[in-house]
Amino acid sequence: MLAILLALAAAALVAPLWVRALGRNAFYLLALVPLGGLGWVVANWGSTQRVRLEWAPSIEMNIDLRFDSLAAIMSALVLGIGALVLGYCARYFEDDEPRLGVFAAEMVGFAGAMFGLVTSDNMLLLFVFWEVTTVLSFLLVGHNAEQANSRRAAIQALLVTAAGGLAMLVGLIILGEANHSYLLSDLLARAQPPSGLAVNVAVVLILIGALSKSAVVPLHFWLPGAMAAPTPVSAYLHAAAMVKAGVYLIARLAPVFAENPVWHPLVLTLGVASMLLAGLRALEVVDLKLVLAFGTVSQLGFLVVLVGIGTPDAALAGVAMIVAHALFKACLFMVVGIIDHGAGTRDLRRLSGLGRRAPVLCGIAILAALSMAGIPPLVGFVGKESALGAILDADTLNGPARVALAVGVVFGSMLTVGYSIRFVWGAFADKQGVARPTAHGAHRVRRVSDYAESPGPVVEFGDGKHATDDGGWHAPGTLFLAAPAILAVASLAAGLAAPGTDRLLSPYAETFSEDLLTYLALWHGFTVPLGLTVLIIAGGIALFQLRDRLRDPARPRLGNADRAYDATLRGMDRLSLRMTSAVQRGSLPLSQATILGTLIILPTVLLALGTRTGVQLRLWDSPLQAVIGAIMVAMALGATVLRNRLASVLVVGVTGYGCGVIFALHGAPDLALTQFLVETLTLVIFVLVLRAFPAEIEAGRATPFKARRAVLAALVGASVTVLGAFAVAARTAEPIWHRIPDAAYQFGGGKNAVNVLLVDVRAWDTLGEISVLVVAATGVASLVFRSRRFGSAPRAADSPNYDPDLVSWLPAGRLVDRADRSMVMQITTRLVFPTIMVLSVYFFFSGHNAPGGGFAGGLTAGLALTLRYLAGGRYELGEALPVDAGHLLGAGLALSTGTAVGSLFFGVPPLSSAIFEVTLPLLGHIKLVTALFFDLGVYLIVVGLVLDVLRSLGARLDSELAPRETTSVTGGSAR
Repeated sequence: MLAILLALAAAALVAPLWVRALGRNAFYLLALVPLGGLGWVVANWGSTQRVRLEWAPSIEMNIDLRFDSLAAIMSALVLGIGALVLGYCARYFEDDEPRLGVFAAEMVGFAGAMFGLVTSDNMLLLFVFWEVTTVLSFLLVGHNAEQANSRRAAIQALLVTAAGGLAMLVGLIILGEANHSYLLSDLLARAQPPSGLAVNVAVVLILIGALSKSAVVPLHFWLPGAMAAPTPVSAYLHAAAMVKAGVYLIARLAPVFAENPVWHPLVLTLGVASMLLAGLRALEVVDLKLVLAFGTVSQLGFLVVLVGIGTPDAALAGVAMIVAHALFKACLFMVVGIIDHGAGTRDLRRLSGLGRRAPVLCGIAILAALSMAGIPPLVGFVGKESALGAILDADTLNGPARVALAVGVVFGSMLTVGYSIRFVWGAFADKQGVARPTAHGAHRVRRVSDYAESPGPVVEFGDGKHATDDGGWHAPGTLFLAAPAILAVASLAAGLAAPGTDRLLSPYAETFSEDLLTYLALWHGFTVPLGLTVLIIAGGIALFQLRDRLRDPARPRLGNADRAYDATLRGMDRLSLRMTSAVQRGSLPLSQATILGTLIILPTVLLALGTRTGVQLRLWDSPLQAVIGAIMVAMALGATVLRNRLASVLVVGVTGYGCGVIFALHGAPDLALTQFLVETLTLVIFVLVLRAFPAEIEAGRATPFKARRAVLAALVGASVTVLGAFAVAARTAEPIWHRIPDAAYQFGGGKNAVNVLLVDVRAWDTLGEISVLVVAATGVASLVFRSRRFGSAPRAADSPNYDPDLVSWLPAGRLVDRADRSMVMQITTRLVFPTIMVLSVYFFFSGHNAPGGGFAGGLTAGLALTLRYLAGGRYELGEALPVDAGHLLGAGLALSTGTAVGSLFFGVPPLSSAIFEVTLPLLGHIKLVTALFFDLGVYLIVVGLVLDVLRSLGARLDSELAPRETTSVTGGSAR
């Protein structure tokens, strides 16, 4: 299983290269990957396989895969139909199709994600694959991003399925905690399923996710909209794969939760509602693809009903219908793609005579439609007759519920027969009273659904004796017909070989109970289900005859779910605007007062209602701390009264340095070093920004003393102090820091516990923090540069005043105006810069065992760059580091992230340290810890961030503030 996942992932990565080299024929090569996986599935059919890789066992996040009877059925559909769809793509697309390589990668990646979903035993891993399919579905549906309706459909599908997925995640976590295990196999093995209010809530949340994924009413509207996707996407995702994910999850959990009090009311009611409502819509729409889309929603409701009943017979009928639906619906979508490819339209009002013009295609469509309608001897009939018998014999339902369910399914099946006939008639029948158009856009692949309700000219394809000369029909080739033909023949073969199909599918039904009352067969005798089948066929024919009365182009009888979706979004927008206007009035003091007031009131009230014992407060450990604290208080008060902006920044900086001294006095040199470096860099950034402001605050803008602000500030300080005292007093166990030094050396291989915590013990937190840092840096740069990044800082040669014959201590030093140039600073910088960079490297390498690390080393290097910039100007920054800051940020994040995966190859958990010790000649004993590479990523990110700040707030601002440079003079630029 793991090999199949890795093979599909690798194929997705190389797919763009193969498509670039081989064109559309690369799809045939890509199809071999899922086809090989299908071979493994067939070879291991009937067995149970398990794979377990520990990832983060403390949070139950491990790679647990399990291959059993249900996983085998779903895997065969995912891989088998996936291979056929990829082969179909090779003839559907042209070589000049935009983004074809990316499309191929997404399709293969989706196959891998779907295979991972159906074989996941860990519920959290299942959710990961679940959301990957959501994202890839968004990308595939929105493949034609230049089309507005493609973008809308993609966003709609993403919002609905992702929201359902988040609800499902909460349910899975509740269920996992209640079960004391996140493994589905452990849940299924329980003699008594978990119960209680929390479990009932979890079941509801999981069903919301499943029903949204499988487009069940009322969350069905995204699926018809997704028909804006290319037809291969519809044939795969919306017929055989993604929409089956919710059905699969219900089928997986049904043996445990079928008797849960919330299960049947939700699953059966919504399933029957989907079957009826979408079936009626399929009789109204005129786009062949939409007919199939609403038919898919209808039959997904049917599948949900069958797998949700919870009896062995219904389970057997359910998986039989899952297989049947995947075969005939994928086939019919491919047929529509061929029609659209050859005729240039999917509007059934504009098609006539195609059955005579393309008899092979018509035969394929008829076979698949017969299976969809449940006509013998197709597999659809086998599954539907078994389903009717299972519903009538369902002992988990009371009598009235069983009768109501049977009536609903029978009427829904009549609708299925009706729109099946309508599909074949609309696509292939001869229609009378139509005019032949003068020109027709055949040979054209249309990928955007024709939603127009106004009728257009009907395309007549001639008498079938010879091809027309005006390009009215572009006949498909053999390879183009191969994939739908295989699926149609498979539908017939699975029906004729019903006993063999039963042997393949019945092991899943036996997970409910080994006492199966029925089996799959073409002939069960003269039974009630057979009589109902006759009634269904007769009723379906009657509905087809009444199709014109059922359709009202001006107003759909069932309303419009898209309009409800749009109204919901508009309502949410209005609500968000009202909430924002209530709490965000544009006043920064008001917003701060609200936040700080909450900080004061809420904890104080809770502490007043709770315990107040055991609180001890020691003001200082030595008088020196009191002195430093007094200086910090004085500087903080001074910042509130000073009107000079630079002076205010400096006194605030003193409070930061004072905090660093207190860290040092408490024996935390790492924190002290970082505090000093950050404070220094912050001061520089403030100075850079303040260059664009007046030196002092204008008299009209000065804020007078306000007592309420002073009181608020004092209360905030007191509240934080009290909270800190209570937090310390609340500790009852031995502090964990007692064990950290030994654990840091034993597991992380370092003596500096602080650095080991950052790059090993809590490296996941650090990874998240640096990711946010990169995003923030990118956002700030985007705001400053507006349209695009500024690129690397300009170099001396970019200046019009540069003279390569002049020698300077700094390459760009002479470009600074004489009035702003400091020779002493330039000479000092030239001497000190290499020393600071060496110190930066020292901090980086020594950080694992002594104060320092990637963050401190990066800050030190950033200060060195800042010094070069202050001494030589913006051109000197480019000479010091002629690299785009964005490249440094990206490389650092990639290196840190890659360490997570790299650790696995050394047999340790992700982002944990693998330790290598070796003795080399001359160098002696060397100890290498893989966390060093994670720390190197942090180093690069910090340097990139500082460079980004200097480029944006320094070099960029310089270029806008400085007068235009003209000609070169000996002293610098001429003004």
